[in-house]
Amino acid sequence: MADLLVRLYDLPEIEATARVAHAGISVRRALPPERYIIIDWVREHFHEPWTGEVAAGLGRMPGTVLIATKADALLGFACFDTTAKGFFGPTGVAETARGQGIGEALLVATLHAMREDGYAYAVIGDPGPVEFYKKRLDALEIPGSSPGVYRGMLRKTP
Repeated sequence: MADLLVRLYDLPEIEATARVAHAGISVRRALPPERYIIIDWVREHFHEPWTGEVAAGLGRMPGTVLIATKADALLGFACFDTTAKGFFGPTGVAETARGQGIGEALLVATLHAMREDGYAYAVIGDPGPVEFYKKRLDALEIPGSSPGVYRGMLRKTP
């Protein structure tokens, strides 16, 4: 599976964010004081390498991590510029909060943030739901690309 390229200059509107807002869910850039809460939450709900990427995004100014919250509870996150400049991801939604449109809201809000930061294109590396990205964002496969650019990174050993 190839990486995907998304044009940011003709993104869909942020209607997904408005839909989740009706359910009391807000999507916004994470704040520096929330750093360790978010890192710990990502470590608990997902896998360890993502915590490093989230930490990198939270260490930037402005931050490159967006979060979805409801009543002070963290439901999901999305990052950009954490694996490499211009890359979207990683992103994740708590298992108990899936199916509410939170992932799509985070995706679109994050791509809009990338555009606001000056990007014309975004790369979605090692995409999971390729057909979703192609349909929703008119994403294109990048010929010759291979996901897992960082396959040689260190891994925890038992």
